Amino acid sequence: MSDPMAEIKASFFIECDELLESLQDALSDMDEGAHDSETINVVFRAVHSIKGGAGAFGLDALVAFAHRYETVMDEVRSGRLEITPEAIKHFFQTADLLADQVSAARDGAPEPEGSEACLRELESLMGDNAPVPGAEEDEIDDFQPMGLSLDLDFSDEAFGDLGSPDTTGAEWVLTFTPQTALYASGNDPVHLLRTVHGLDASVEITCDMSRLPDLAALDPRESYLSWQATLSGDLEEADLREVFDFVEDVAEITIATPEDATAPETETEPAETAMPDPIAPPEAPAQNVAEPPPAPTPQPQAETRPDAEPAKAAPTAEPGATVRVDLERIDRLVNLVGELVINQAMLAQSVAEAGLPPNSPVMTGLEAFMMLTRDIQDSVMMIRAQPVKPLFQRMARIVREASAAIEKEVRLRTEGETTEVDKTVIERLADPLTHMIRNAVDHGLEAPHIREAAGKSREGVITLSAQHRSGRVVIEVSDDGAGINREKVLAKAISKGLVAPEAQLSESEIDNLLFLPGFSTADQISALSGRGVGMDVVRSAIQALGGRISITSVAGEGTRFSISLPLTLAVLDGMVISVADETLVVPLSSIIETATLMGDDIRTLGPETNVIHVRGDFVPLYDLGAELGYRAPKANYEGGIVLLTAQENGERSALVVDAIMEQRQVVIKGLQQSYGHIPGVAAATILGDGQIALILDPADLVHNASGRTRGRDIALAG
Repeated sequence: MSDPMAEIKASFFIECDELLESLQDALSDMDEGAHDSETINVVFRAVHSIKGGAGAFGLDALVAFAHRYETVMDEVRSGRLEITPEAIKHFFQTADLLADQVSAARDGAPEPEGSEACLRELESLMGDNAPVPGAEEDEIDDFQPMGLSLDLDFSDEAFGDLGSPDTTGAEWVLTFTPQTALYASGNDPVHLLRTVHGLDASVEITCDMSRLPDLAALDPRESYLSWQATLSGDLEEADLREVFDFVEDVAEITIATPEDATAPETETEPAETAMPDPIAPPEAPAQNVAEPPPAPTPQPQAETRPDAEPAKAAPTAEPGATVRVDLERIDRLVNLVGELVINQAMLAQSVAEAGLPPNSPVMTGLEAFMMLTRDIQDSVMMIRAQPVKPLFQRMARIVREASAAIEKEVRLRTEGETTEVDKTVIERLADPLTHMIRNAVDHGLEAPHIREAAGKSREGVITLSAQHRSGRVVIEVSDDGAGINREKVLAKAISKGLVAPEAQLSESEIDNLLFLPGFSTADQISALSGRGVGMDVVRSAIQALGGRISITSVAGEGTRFSISLPLTLAVLDGMVISVADETLVVPLSSIIETATLMGDDIRTLGPETNVIHVRGDFVPLYDLGAELGYRAPKANYEGGIVLLTAQENGERSALVVDAIMEQRQVVIKGLQQSYGHIPGVAAATILGDGQIALILDPADLVHNASGRTRGRDIALAG
C-alpha cells in the first residue's frame, strides 16, 4: 500500500517545479522592464509558497533559504528596495539556487554549495535594512505554516473579544474567509490576522465557527472558519488589502464600511486545491483528481461570491483542468498504441489478400477501425508532447553561469517557447544544447572591449528558438559574435593531419570540421571548453534522436547552429515505396509531390549526375537504389517515378523510386542502439505482413549522397 504522505510530498515537489517556472517567467519580465506590482507579487508568492510547503514537511534548509529570499522580495514589494539591473542579476542567481535547494530536498542531498554567499550578496542590496546575522533564524523558528490548529489563542490579547463585534466608531469591517487552497499553498490565517492586529489602529477580531461540524464529521482537508475584524484608526483600504494581496486568489476577502458590511456567507463550497493538504490523516489516501493549473501562479483559483470584492484579473486565460500521470504509464500507453497500429496494418493486409469488395461490411468496419486507431494515436501523441519552455529556462541559467565565469555580458533571447515536442526528445536534447550554449558564450561572443571596438554593444546576444517546419521541429542557437574564423579552423585541421594541405574546401566543409572528434580551435582549455571540443558528441546525440545539425556563419555577424528533430519518436505518416525489390518508407512530411519523369525533363550535369527541370527550376536527381547500394544507376530514367522532397532550409531534391505502394501510418523502431547512425536511415518499422522496412531520412540521404545517376559509359537516353 502506498504511503499517502509520500504521495502528498511528491505532489509538493511537482508543485515546486511549477512555482519555479512562474518565478523564472516573472524575473524575465522584470529583466525586460516590467516592474509593476503584479509581476513583483508573482515572484514573492512563488517563493512564499515554496517556503510554506517546505515547512509542512520539515525541510528546514529549504525553508531558511526561501525565507531570506522572501524577505528581500518583501522589501521590493514595499518599494524600499529599488529594482536595478544588479538587483535583478542577484534575483536570478538566488532563484537558480532555490531550484537547487528544492532538488536537494527532494533527493535528500546536502545543501548546495554557495547558498550562504549568494544570500549574503542578495541581502547586501537592502543596505541598512539588511538582517543582522543570526536574526533570521529566530524569525524562521516562529514560522509554522499550513497547520490548522483548533486550539488557537482567541484571547483579547491575541485577537480581541470573541463576542459580537462592536462596530461603534469603526471605520472598516474586514471579512476574511480562507479556502482550502490557502492552507495548501503554505499560508496560515494566524499570521495574517496577527498582521492585521498589529496595524496602527484599534482592532477587534472575531472568529465565525458556525460551519465547524462535529469532530466525527470533520474533514481536515476542508476550511470551516472565517474571521471578521473591525478597525478604527488612521487606516486606508489599501493598508488592509496589502496584508492579503498575495492570498486574495485563495480566500474571500471583503472590506467595507460598517454601514455597508454584511454578514459573510457560509455556504460557499471551497475551491479544489492543486495539492492536497498535508495534514490529512494517514487513513485518507491521496486522490487522483483533476487539478486546476496555475494562472498566473501555481495557486488554485478561489471561487467568487456575489458579495466579494472582485479579484485581480489574471494576465492569461485560465486553462482547463489537468491531471498528473506518471511518465511510465504514458510510455506504456504509447507502446500499446504502437502495437495497435501494427495489428491494424496486419488486419488490413489480411482483408486485402482475401479479395473482399470495397463496399463489403468488413471493409467498411475496417475503415472505421483505421480512423479510430488514428484518432487514438493522435491523442496519445498530444499527451506526450511538451512545450520546450522548461528546457529553454534551463538554458537561461547556463548563460548566466557561463557569462559570469568568464566575465562577459550576455543576454539570452528565446523564441517559440510554446513549441511542443515529444517529452523524450526534450529530455535527451538537454545535454547537447547545454554544450552548444556554453560554446556560444565562451567562443562565439567576443569580450566586451572587443565588441565595443567593432562598433557593437558590450552585451552579446544569444538567441534560442524553436519552431515546427516541414513536419519536424527546428531548434536554433545563434549568436551575434565574430563568426567562425575559417582560416584558423582550416589551419588547425591541416596541422592535425585531418585535411591535406592542398585540399580545396568550401566554407560549409570547413565549418563542418568542427564536428570532427576532439577538434578545437582553442589555444587554451577554458572552464567552458573551446568551440569544437565535444561537438562530435553533440552531433552523435542529435543523430541518436533521428536528427541532424548544421552550421551557418558570417564573419563579424555571428554563427547559427540549426538542429532538426522529429516531432515524436513513436509513429509517423509514411509513404511505402519499392526500390530494387526492397520495401522502404519515406516520411510523408518531407514529400512535396510525386511525378513521372519525361525525357525532356532530364538534364545532364557533369559526367555522372543529372538534374530535372521542375516548374522553371532545376532540382538534383538521386537514384535511391544506387545510393543505398542495392544496384547500379539505371541506364534510362525516362518514365521513372520520383519523389520531390524538401529540406528544412528549403532546398529540394528528386528521389527516383521503382514504385509507390501505399500511404500508411507506421511505428518507429530505433536502430541507433544496435547499429549506430546509418547515413540516410532514420529508423525501421514493421509492416502489416510482418516485413521489416527501413524508414529513410531524405535530407541526410541527400547530404551523404554521391549523386551518381549514370555511369561514365552510359549515354543518357532521350
